[in-house]
Amino acid sequence: MLKKILGIAPKLESDGSFSPSKLAIKLGTVDKTDYEKISYTKYQGKKSKILVIFTEQKNLKMKNGKLFSTGNHPVEALLPMLHLKNAGFEFEIATPTGKPVVFEMWAFPEKDEHVKAIYNDYKSNFEKPSKLQDFVDNSLTDSASYAAVFVPGGHGAMLGIPEDKNVGKILNWAHQNDLFTITLCHGPGSLLTTTLNNQKFLYEGYNIAVFPDSVDKQSPMMGYLPGQMPWGLSEKLKSLGVNLMNTKMDKTVCVDRKLITGASPLASNNLGKLAAETLLKELK
Repeated sequence: MLKKILGIAPKLESDGSFSPSKLAIKLGTVDKTDYEKISYTKYQGKKSKILVIFTEQKNLKMKNGKLFSTGNHPVEALLPMLHLKNAGFEFEIATPTGKPVVFEMWAFPEKDEHVKAIYNDYKSNFEKPSKLQDFVDNSLTDSASYAAVFVPGGHGAMLGIPEDKNVGKILNWAHQNDLFTITLCHGPGSLLTTTLNNQKFLYEGYNIAVFPDSVDKQSPMMGYLPGQMPWGLSEKLKSLGVNLMNTKMDKTVCVDRKLITGASPLASNNLGKLAAETLLKELK
């Protein structure tokens, strides 16, 4: 009751899951993003496609058994897409089984016209995405048409994605065919798929930005999460040999070889700019 009075009690949803508290929403989300509309020299080549891998799952079980109402963070997905679209790239939207994309709609920036516009542009694709299995079956021979694979963040990126063998096949395909991999916040959980079936971790020795476990551990105090995370992403990646470029939830972005990463929702605009500029430069 005291937590409710103070506004730090997570909000109970109709399906029994919990979304962030009033205080956490106030402190941790924005009505309008820091998106910068940039006039890029549009890409005109053949490698114009970017595969975007979204989660189709909503509820992440905490250590205490409570469910966090999550999905992909809309800002982390849509700001990078805005920059890449403006740079002349197009998107293929996919989820593991073709079920609709799940967004953390409580984090949607309702007063941001640019974000709302691209969300509406791709709404039908979010509702009826491709299946990753179909992509693996039909598109792995078509690397000449693709520039990158993008895995947006949000805690939902840790639901199913890190254990998905098709994600692993796609990231290995991207690596072997010199395509870029773009991800941020909790999206780098997807990189763990390259260790499936006892394979050597593909990104050992890479510099990456990722959401810090230390922030996830603190967030239940203000009711952002309804409990402690089931496992820690940044420490897991560190144990596999990556070099972490950030210790805070900040705007850090990083490019190392063909891997482009960002630290948090705050890095979404910078990640989009870095990805667009890097792809345009490298694909001339």
